[in-house]
Amino acid sequence: MFFLIILLLIILFIAFKTIKVVKQSEVYIIERLGKFHKVAEAGLTIIVPFVDRVRSVVSLKQQTMDIPPQGVITKDNVTITIDTVVFYQITDPAKAVYEIQSLKKGIEYLAITTIRDIVGKMDLDETFSSRDGINQKLRVSNRQMGM
Repeated sequence: MFFLIILLLIILFIAFKTIKVVKQSEVYIIERLGKFHKVAEAGLTIIVPFVDRVRSVVSLKQQTMDIPPQGVITKDNVTITIDTVVFYQITDPAKAVYEIQSLKKGIEYLAITTIRDIVGKMDLDETFSSRDGINQKLRVSNRQMGM
């Protein structure tokens, strides 16, 4: 009897390690023996216990990040301070996990340098009246960079 209880516990433990349920709007990055194996999408996923492991759970929801105010110099050599909120959504989870050390820092630096580039080509009056234009240029620039 004791042997059957131990066997049942081992089977439950292996089943727990094998069966993963991925929630909607999330993906699991699965590694096999320390190397990227696959991206598990929403639903039931079977992994090989003790060989595969869930490296990361990545949210596919749109997220926001508040960037501290930045000093930017316009074309007519005036320094202005810009407050920025970045909305982003991960489209390639494997790259978000493996190809950058700190995703949030990368997004922040990319947004800051792009804003400085765009505003640096504008006059002071133009920056106050063209918020939508700046947003549009940021979207186009970030699509070209793969964000």
